[in-house]
Amino acid sequence: MTRRLAEVAKKVGVSEATVSRVLNSKPGVSESTRAAVLTALDVLGYERPTQLRGERARLVGLVVPDLGNPIFPALAEVLGGALAQRGFTPVLCTRTAGGLSEADYVDMLLEQQVSGVVFAGGHYAEADAPHEHYQKLLGLGLPVVLVNAASQALGFPCVATDDEVAVEQAFGHLTSLGHERVGLVLGPEDHVPSRRKLKAFTAAARAAGLDLGPEVVERSLFSLEGGQAVATRLVRAGVTGIICASDPLALGAIRAVRRLGMSVPHDVSIVGFDDSAFMNCTNPPLTTVRQPIEAVGRAAVTLLAGQIEGASVTAEELLFEPELVVRGSTAPVRARALAVAAL
Repeated sequence: MTRRLAEVAKKVGVSEATVSRVLNSKPGVSESTRAAVLTALDVLGYERPTQLRGERARLVGLVVPDLGNPIFPALAEVLGGALAQRGFTPVLCTRTAGGLSEADYVDMLLEQQVSGVVFAGGHYAEADAPHEHYQKLLGLGLPVVLVNAASQALGFPCVATDDEVAVEQAFGHLTSLGHERVGLVLGPEDHVPSRRKLKAFTAAARAAGLDLGPEVVERSLFSLEGGQAVATRLVRAGVTGIICASDPLALGAIRAVRRLGMSVPHDVSIVGFDDSAFMNCTNPPLTTVRQPIEAVGRAAVTLLAGQIEGASVTAEELLFEPELVVRGSTAPVRARALAVAAL
C-alpha cells in the first residue's frame, strides 16, 4: 500500500496524503487532482478501491490499423495531442496480423474503464466484417467516434474526408491533362470509402463522356505490393492515368510502371490519396489528394469530449473537404502513352 501511494503521488506530482484522501473518498481534494490520481492508478496498473470502480477513468482508447501506412501514425499523433489538451490519456491499440482483434481491444479497454474510444480505419468501414463489438459499445452507452466512412447502421458519430470529392479532384486533374483512359485502384469490395470512390469515379467518367468499363477498376489490399500487382494489369489494359485509394497503393503503381519499362509521369500519370509523410520526397514526388487530418482529428476529439461531458450527439457524419496537391507524378498525356492506350 505504501509503495502504491508513493508511485501514484510521484506520477501525479502530489503528496502521498493527497493520494490517500482520494483513495478513501475524503474531502479536501480538487476535482482535477482527484481525476489525475484515478487516471494514474489506471495507467500504473493498480486496482481502484471498490467504491471508486464505478467511475470512468480519464483514459481514451485509440484503435487504429497497423502503422505501416504513415497516415495512421500521423492521425494518432493529432488525436493523442488533442486528447491530452483536454486532460485525457490516450491508449493506443494497433491491429496487426496475428495480434489482438478489435473485439479483444474493446474488451481490454472496457476492463480499464475508459471514458471513450476513437476508432480509425477499423472494421466499421468494412460492410462484411464482424460488428458485434460496436453493438456492445452502443448498448453500454460508451462515447465512441469513428474516423473514416462507416457502415450506415452502426449509430455512432463519424468524421471523414469526403471520398467522392477526392476522386472528382483527381479525375478532373487527369482529364485536364488530356488523359481519357483513366484507371482506378481501390480497396476490397466491402470497403465503404472505396465504394464511395467508385461511385464518384463512375459519375465523373459519365459526365466527361468517357466510356470506361470495369476493366479499368482494380481492387487490392492497401499495400505497396497490392498496388504494384493491380497497376500492372491496368497499364497492360492501356490506361494512361491511375487514381489510387492510398499513397502506398500509388507507390506500388509507380513501381509497376517502371517494371514494365515505362516511366512516371511521361508514360503513365499516377495520383495517390492521403498525402502522408514523405510523399514530396519520392521519385517523382507524388501528386496526391491530401486528407485534412488535423481538422478531422480535432473534430473527432471534440465530438468524443462532448459525449463524455454528457452532451447529446447525433449519429451524423461530418465530411471534410480534401485538397489536391499537384507534384511530379502527373503530366500531360504524350503521343507514346496514347499509342499504348490504343493497343
